[in-house]
Amino acid sequence: MAQQAAAPPAGAASAPPTQQVEVRATRHSDTEQRRQATAAKIVIGREEIERFGDSTVGEVLKRLPGVTMPGAPGRGGRPRMRGLGGGYTQLLIDGQRVPPGFSLESLTPEQIERIEILRAPTAETGARAIGGTINIITREGFKRRINDLRLGLMQEAGQLSGNASWTRNDSVGDLTYTFSASAFSGRRPSEGRTVTTVTDLDDGALLREQLETHQGLGRRRGLNASSRLQWRLGETGSLTLMPVLFHSQGDNRQRQQLGQTIGATPPLYAQADVAGDSRFTLGRLNLQWRQTLVDGLRLELNGGTHEARGRSSGLRQEFDAADTLLRTVRDTSRTRDRSALLTTKVSKLLPGDHNLVAGAEAERLTRSELRTTEQDNSDPLADFEGDLAASSLRLALYAQDEWALDPNWAAHAGLRWESIRTRGDHGDGNQPDNRSSVLTPLLHAVWKPDPKSRDQVRLSLTRSYKAPTLQNLVARPVLASRWPAAGANTATQPDRAGNPDLNPELATGIDLAFERYLPQGGVLSANLFHRRIRDYIRSTTELEVVSWSPLPRWVSRPKNLGRALTQGIELEAKFRLDQLIDGAPPVELRNNLSLFRSRVAAVPGPDNRLDEQPRAVLNLGADHRFRGTPLTLGGSLNLTPGYRTQVSDTQAREAGRKRQFDAYALWVFDPALQLRLLASNLAPDDYRSASAVDQGRLRTQALSATPTHVNWQLRLELKL
Repeated sequence: MAQQAAAPPAGAASAPPTQQVEVRATRHSDTEQRRQATAAKIVIGREEIERFGDSTVGEVLKRLPGVTMPGAPGRGGRPRMRGLGGGYTQLLIDGQRVPPGFSLESLTPEQIERIEILRAPTAETGARAIGGTINIITREGFKRRINDLRLGLMQEAGQLSGNASWTRNDSVGDLTYTFSASAFSGRRPSEGRTVTTVTDLDDGALLREQLETHQGLGRRRGLNASSRLQWRLGETGSLTLMPVLFHSQGDNRQRQQLGQTIGATPPLYAQADVAGDSRFTLGRLNLQWRQTLVDGLRLELNGGTHEARGRSSGLRQEFDAADTLLRTVRDTSRTRDRSALLTTKVSKLLPGDHNLVAGAEAERLTRSELRTTEQDNSDPLADFEGDLAASSLRLALYAQDEWALDPNWAAHAGLRWESIRTRGDHGDGNQPDNRSSVLTPLLHAVWKPDPKSRDQVRLSLTRSYKAPTLQNLVARPVLASRWPAAGANTATQPDRAGNPDLNPELATGIDLAFERYLPQGGVLSANLFHRRIRDYIRSTTELEVVSWSPLPRWVSRPKNLGRALTQGIELEAKFRLDQLIDGAPPVELRNNLSLFRSRVAAVPGPDNRLDEQPRAVLNLGADHRFRGTPLTLGGSLNLTPGYRTQVSDTQAREAGRKRQFDAYALWVFDPALQLRLLASNLAPDDYRSASAVDQGRLRTQALSATPTHVNWQLRLELKL
């Protein structure tokens, strides 16, 4: 018989129940990460990425401080920081540069973990960032299981489009995986009008006036997939594999009409049919190994490769008023971009709060092009090789130290050396080499007047550069399709050609910022910046004697113009309304204003600013969740005033005002089901632009207007 357990003595205290303590490590909030960083950066996490329900990463970026988007409202394009043109903003995905030809429109917000914006370069992220750096971090690390599905339907100007995205995050043993896929198919109308005039500057007489209009429809569809597979290697290491595949294709059909009200010479055609098709496929594979060695020494090795292939074809047929065929133009292009990247990084936390990082990088880029141009069954560019190639080899070494000197001061010092060798292509068998090296010292400092307060001042002294693109290093021209190669073209519709002899631009800069972090969250900041640029690159249009035409032709070609400078101030205020006004509703406010100024020394003023840099950018945004209801409403206003740019002593361009108002309504049925209605570009307006070129006493000017439309989107968001 089993012995009965003895009862505890009378009056003895019973043993306390066992308590389980769970310790969780959590990532700092976006605002706290920004505050703790020694080098100035803005962190946009999942909450803000998901807030508006944007369908592309570009729509998320357009509302951020100092970010501008080229072209008409809602038409996308690569984001630019501080209003600078293409190439000045370094775009990274998981710390690696975005491959040539890749469009951020192909990347959905569901694939993004966070976005980091660095206003000044660091030794680790790279110095090819005169305007700044945008680093897009894809979904990483297993935090919670995710199985999200989003279905969207869009309507613009009577044309329907649709998209679907799926994100899965889970773990199996030592494997953590994230998979995201999206598919889209859309139709978008295109229309516009251009008035071209030739004026006598001596007496103001109008010598020619032409009106060209076009109407068309474009279709685009694609499939994107990305994955992150991470294996734990014991307690101190990990191996990560990141494959990516993007594919898109589209076609466009247009009908153009050309009429002339003033001028003795009749127009070249009365109407034209234009058809174009394009395909783009990109595959990328990255491998990352991290290992913690003895005494906290961390080693990281990265290897990556990508290949992108593009194909396009165009057909243009011109007719007279009696519908008789006058001319046929065919253009085809095949491009292939490849890269190989190998990096190594060593980091160690040293005594005295020193975080030391050193590394090396080697990158090889190659681009090959096969172009054919045919006008009425003859090749006007027979003197140029059709099979062209350009390449670059980049080697880099860097070291940086980030440390807290005392409770008031923290510093971040780095030194980066890069050697760049580029090989262009004149198209005649001549492939010139261009070798250069850049040594970039970088210094960032943070001063807290009172360590107990939440105010701080930042200072950055940096050097940065911009290398010419491989596309700009290929000299073979692209002819203006509206003008036969056997004749002359116009200054506002030039041929385009590259320049194999371009040198990189080099910039020296200073940034000064004041930041106040509010006790209940939010931030107020003011950031001043100044950049001095050497060997500034700009495409200018000039009349040239060319080999592909018996008459001189207008050609737009990039050149190094010399020195330039840009400067500005960026203001940001992000907080809740009840933090400012007692008793006010808790409306989330996100406002920023950026003012820019620039000057190109080789160009006479006024308006001799850098290409595509507006005077100002304003963003106003607000969101409010109604307590006790499942409804959230929000909206944003993006405003960019019109501006004029003096490109050279004879050439000028104008960009019209851009105003885009977006709004959304979110209805949460339950945590696993919600419905979102978005309206983009409410109160649409025509987007206007102009260009003018003077030749002697004659001025040729083109004024263009493109209508824009409201884009409506209905999205169902499911957590499976």
